[in-house]
Amino acid sequence: MSAVRQHPSNDNPTAPASEYTPTEPVPAPGAVELHPGLDLPLLHDLIRPDHLLWSPRELRDLTSLVTSELTGPLLDIVRVDDRQRWWAKLGLTAGVELWLLSWAPGQGTEPHDHGGASGSFSVLFGALREDYRYPAGPVRTVHHDVGSGVGFGSGRAHQVRNVSSVNSASVHAYSPPLLPVRYYSDLAEVPPVPPQRIHAPQPPAPQPKELG
Repeated sequence: MSAVRQHPSNDNPTAPASEYTPTEPVPAPGAVELHPGLDLPLLHDLIRPDHLLWSPRELRDLTSLVTSELTGPLLDIVRVDDRQRWWAKLGLTAGVELWLLSWAPGQGTEPHDHGGASGSFSVLFGALREDYRYPAGPVRTVHHDVGSGVGFGSGRAHQVRNVSSVNSASVHAYSPPLLPVRYYSDLAEVPPVPPQRIHAPQPPAPQPKELG
């Protein structure tokens, strides 16, 4: 399927969201796992296997550089499935996980946080709507267009959706990696105390995690 094929408009915010369960241990410090389509010297340098805890700014720089400098390989990897959300793991170290996600029109996540991890995402093509909230703060909405990137701290809860009529894709990073997340029926339910930023147990607990 073409990654940029046109679709009828679908602004339904209740489109089914997909989940995945982390089942692998975090690699040892200095080790790195890369997608075979991105096993390139540049990504080896960008993902910094010895770096154990990334700041939101560092994560934003990582996803922005991956989308801008590795656009061709990413377009070779990405797929879009109209029936369910699609993703591929691009890289994993002891300090960070890196993912490529696609979003057909109407697809999105449930409201969630990332279990105490900081995160980032950058738009490879298309556009995404993000509704987000920090503890005790208001719900805000921002539209991320192609080429834009955002880094966020551990207290941010959000819901990401493709509300446009064309396919979208984005690159996401989280640090520490493989932490279980918390789900909410509404962003107004985000508690006043943010989740603690701690490493996941080895192996990670078999709890669903929402990518986005």
